[in-house]
Amino acid sequence: MARRPARRGTARGGGRAAATSPRERVIGALLRLLATRRYGAIGLADVAAEAGVSLAELRTLYDGKLAILADFSRRVDEAVLAGGPAEGEGARDRLFEIIMRRLDQLAPHKAALGHLARATRCDPRLGCAFYRIAERSARWMLAGAGIHHGGPLGRVAVHGTVLVMGEAVRTWLDDDDPGLARTMAALDRALRRGERAIGVIGGICDLVAPFVPTGGRRSRRSRAAG
Repeated sequence: MARRPARRGTARGGGRAAATSPRERVIGALLRLLATRRYGAIGLADVAAEAGVSLAELRTLYDGKLAILADFSRRVDEAVLAGGPAEGEGARDRLFEIIMRRLDQLAPHKAALGHLARATRCDPRLGCAFYRIAERSARWMLAGAGIHHGGPLGRVAVHGTVLVMGEAVRTWLDDDDPGLARTMAALDRALRRGERAIGVIGGICDLVAPFVPTGGRRSRRSRAAG
């Protein structure tokens, strides 16, 4: 199993006391409600009341619950990246560090994320919406780990990172060990599988590249003119 590197940087606070702006109050309110209620049972009026804002102000701030959660995810991204570039001998170790940093940021909201996970399993459309949010985060997590792939391989890397993060979170939600041994083992296994898959797909891309036309429309015009 990959060794968990020492984390750097400071965590962004997640409690009510740290919430000062209206947006922070709204995010905190939704997360507090999610800690005790099903996602579908929370209305926008509930969020506004919990946050201490009017419904009109909430409408000005966000389009709905998904927009609030997307902003929460973005703030988690920022907190993870504020720790600086990940350290490690290889890409897998660096991504391991980045994802563990992310779980550290999410730790105060574990109960809320458990309810969200159950909601996505019951509602495919909601699951697709959360997948799009996770994709955006995955791109930044890869960047924080110093990993960049262009073209089709890049899209595979983003999709694979979403799956790896999802597997880590599923284990983490049930992991009561303060050292998170089960979570780290699950993350390490998922990253090893992803590393092998990227290697295989990268090899296939290298094999087919000489047979793929380049230049798009321009090359087709050239062939037609000849």
